Amino acid sequence: MSFENLPPMIGEALAARGYTALTPVQSAVIEDEARGRDLVVSAQTGSGKTVAFGLAMAEALLAETANLALVEKPLLLVIAPTRELALQVSRELGWLYAQAGLRMATCVGGMDASKERRALRAGPAIVVGTPGRLRDHLERGALDLSDLLGVVLDEADEMLDMGFREDLEEILDATPETRRTLLFSATMPRQIERLAERYQTNSLRLSLVGQDRGHGDISYQAITVSPAEVENAVVNLLRYHEAETAILFCATRDNVRRFHATLQERGFGVVALSGEHSQSERNQALQALRDRRARVCVATDVASRGIDLPTLTLVIHVEIPRDAETLQHRSGRTGRAGKKGTAAIIVPYNRRRRVEGMLRGAKIEAEWMDAPTPEMIHKQDRSRLMEALTAEAEYDEHDRAMAKELMEKRSPEDIAAALVQAHRAKLPSPEELAANTPEARDKAKADRQRPGFEDVAWFKIGVGRRQNAEARWILPLLCRRGHITRNEIGAIRIGQFESWFQVPTAVAPKFAEAVARTASSEDEQDAILIEEAPEGPRIQARENRREGGGGGSRVRPKPFGKGPNRGPGGPRKSEGGKSFGGGKPGGKPGGKPFKKGPKPTGKRFAGKGKPGGKKAD
Repeated sequence: MSFENLPPMIGEALAARGYTALTPVQSAVIEDEARGRDLVVSAQTGSGKTVAFGLAMAEALLAETANLALVEKPLLLVIAPTRELALQVSRELGWLYAQAGLRMATCVGGMDASKERRALRAGPAIVVGTPGRLRDHLERGALDLSDLLGVVLDEADEMLDMGFREDLEEILDATPETRRTLLFSATMPRQIERLAERYQTNSLRLSLVGQDRGHGDISYQAITVSPAEVENAVVNLLRYHEAETAILFCATRDNVRRFHATLQERGFGVVALSGEHSQSERNQALQALRDRRARVCVATDVASRGIDLPTLTLVIHVEIPRDAETLQHRSGRTGRAGKKGTAAIIVPYNRRRRVEGMLRGAKIEAEWMDAPTPEMIHKQDRSRLMEALTAEAEYDEHDRAMAKELMEKRSPEDIAAALVQAHRAKLPSPEELAANTPEARDKAKADRQRPGFEDVAWFKIGVGRRQNAEARWILPLLCRRGHITRNEIGAIRIGQFESWFQVPTAVAPKFAEAVARTASSEDEQDAILIEEAPEGPRIQARENRREGGGGGSRVRPKPFGKGPNRGPGGPRKSEGGKSFGGGKPGGKPGGKPFKKGPKPTGKRFAGKGKPGGKKAD
């Protein structure tokens, strides 16, 4: 196809690259209305933005083709938020302008700065870099932007989110006022608009993000699992899809290390990408994926921008993205340039509501499903294996001679079985997953309970966080008052003004009788009301939230702070002069959690942290 509106050498480069038509964003930036103007372009990830700004500046850059190889100062500056994205931009512009003989320089953190300075002195027409490194070269005098024809801010929203505002402003202030400024961003927050107002003149806004913020070429799947089955679900997803290249996104470096080690142990060809890796290690990891020596990459969000792997067809969100934008940028690593891709979100069933809200906000329709089972994976394996073994292939004479020799020694069925076995031996084994049903979840919850606590009764005690109550201080009090051992007390939940705890149902009557019998006004601890609470802590917590946290008619104590009621280095004191658990419990381990004070009235604690307050309804 001919690209009539483009310089001939650019059209030839596109055709040689396999382009038959431009994407919407690429077509929009070369329309007559956009020609020569400052642009604010909003387009989804993977829409061909890198080539788009190359096309937008092509006419100006190639106006004096014969002199481009001999420029003394850069004519085009491209700023990207991450090293990976900057290197990708450099590669894309490299083939786009290859026939023009343009020199290019890439300046990113983690690379040899002295080599970059030598490259800048060689007279590159295009400079691509990250904000911090470009600013460093600018301040050292190695980068002269006085002849710049245009500056491109790629993923401008991400650069502002990462705190590069000052760097960008210093770089833009060093450019001539006559230069074009192109802002490319997946989203358009207010700070991008302010940047455009300051550094652009009569800019044209091009919004090419459709109503559906997810890609039409990406199939979204939400995989519901038990929280304990996340790792096994990831293994089964990788085995089920057998993607040529897949990327797993984790929230932290620690989880990247853990999943990388886990997948290596299970036999996957896997590499890792996170902030702790050097630029050399990142380059080696990406090259291993391009060479197909590895098929899986485990990465943090820092790698969600700038990775462009044509064979990447599967993205797995191992940990739920922090927001819809992160989901969009992570998923946008696949489904690029018209190719189909799959984005799978691992959703522990206790996080389903959050993911549903995120998908609604992103206007993404996801298919909810369970993780693939071993049976489903074996069925897929069989289909793929049959297709691979029955495909047309060319065999040389040596292979045919060996096949003939094998046929003389073994039956065709044995030879075929050996071939199948050899193929399957290369595949990691799928994992057995617990059934993802309400019954299975209840059973798993029951299995996690301590023996003897399958059937429990809830009690509550009239002290909470406002009295500085802690489980380690409440526990000996309950044992003494209830005449039971610590092994007969289950979960303890500390509330705002009161706390709840579990006792096995079989022990509950004896415990209730003992705490009633040991109640006394002679001792502050013995005066604390302990009573049965059949509803448990959850209903009371909801009531407290509805009533503003006060819980019934209870008067909320004033918060503790500095002043005469709090001694230097001593325990916190209430307005009544008492100290609840501030220092050592009773002066020795296992002692009483509350210091002695005026004799209580025998009523439960409420009001302003002293006995005799108003009792809750």
